[in-house]
Amino acid sequence: MRVVSLADEDDFEGWRDAARALVQARVPASDVVWQVGDAPVDLFGDEAVLEPAAPAPFRVPRAFVDLAQTAVLHADPQRFALLYTLLTGLVDQPKRIEDRADPLVRQLEEMAKAVRRDIHKMRAFVRFRESEEEGGTRFVAWFEPEHHIVRANARFFVDRFTNMRWSILTPELSLHWDGETLQEGPPATKADAPEGDPVEDVWKTYYASTFNPARLKTGAMLKEMPRKYWKNMPETALVKDLIAGARARETAMVDAARATPAGSNSVGAWEALRDEAMGCTRCHLYQHATQTVFGEGPVDARMMFVGEQPGDQEDLAGKPFIGPAGQMFDRAVTQAGIDRSTVYVTNSVKHFKFEPRGKRRIHSKPDAGEISACRWWYEQERLIVRPEMTVALGATAARQMLGKTVTISRERGRAIDLPDGGRGWITIHPSFLLRMPDKSRVEDEFAAFVEDLKGAAATLR
Repeated sequence: MRVVSLADEDDFEGWRDAARALVQARVPASDVVWQVGDAPVDLFGDEAVLEPAAPAPFRVPRAFVDLAQTAVLHADPQRFALLYTLLTGLVDQPKRIEDRADPLVRQLEEMAKAVRRDIHKMRAFVRFRESEEEGGTRFVAWFEPEHHIVRANARFFVDRFTNMRWSILTPELSLHWDGETLQEGPPATKADAPEGDPVEDVWKTYYASTFNPARLKTGAMLKEMPRKYWKNMPETALVKDLIAGARARETAMVDAARATPAGSNSVGAWEALRDEAMGCTRCHLYQHATQTVFGEGPVDARMMFVGEQPGDQEDLAGKPFIGPAGQMFDRAVTQAGIDRSTVYVTNSVKHFKFEPRGKRRIHSKPDAGEISACRWWYEQERLIVRPEMTVALGATAARQMLGKTVTISRERGRAIDLPDGGRGWITIHPSFLLRMPDKSRVEDEFAAFVEDLKGAAATLR
């Protein structure tokens, strides 16, 4: 039996050097005991063979090295043995690392995933508190990691808080940064960290004021911010009451919009709604889009036009209907005798959905979930603007307006009574004209589009 003693719980270099020598010496995994620091030595173990008589060179896939560097930080005491077992198997079967059905590979990948999650939690949930000491102010944080990630995360905090003197205390070790040098310290307890500081009340006020009930997803929040981290975060003392009041606040916003008489405080209500929408995270599209592109136009407009989603130019500028399709739209409404400055224009989906193609961003059609996620904003716009005529441009807009999928050719060019008392009208989206493969038909289709708009305007009159 061979015993390998490693310097620390996260000693990847020590494990790698020992594992390489053991593999070269052809020592099977069952004959190796891995331990850390001053742990008791196996009574029947010998020192690990580090210099084989006839080294057998070998190579392992880079994917294994990456996996090992992360999985070795896991708290499972068997991680070193599991990694060495996989390493010995890769010598003869290097492609085994690609087999996601392999139980050992899957187990180690799950361990690596848990480590990465813990690294993210530490970065997200460390909260520094101001503390005065000899030499000036120091910011101190307490964190309880699940795995051995503290050293691995040190560079992140040094880079982010370079000009701040700080300490991070954990039950495993402590990190201390003085603005120039990073030092390690012994384990700490929560009692070693300060309880609070004057900045905390400011932070709580800011957190409460930016809390948006329309963006609340309790399940997603608890998944990303488990309750066990709450005790170290000042703002979480507010979460319970904010969640309890979120539904009431959202309902109040809706009721206020419904109760607002036309011409009273509609502009203020619309501006508040737009500002809320700027931080919308109801679906994943916000992650890649430049910004929310909200509706635009008079809030007392008699006619509302609803498109599909912002395009590339709209996403960059933050304004609807200014790209090629918007220019086609302007030309059509002008020929239909409609003054665009008197109408309200918006989109069914407020963020740009696209697929990257080199340096270009190519439009991608929003799906049912994304359309549904944005319906709340569309409904609030209608409650404030109260248009007498809503023109849906294309299938996505028609679905948003009616709450169901319809065929454009079947519903096109006729008035539809809407539940809120207004009337709807369905026609094509101007981008349809830009995408037509048969360019000889574009002018005829454009003329039909103009006639649809004339019909909507005539019905309104």
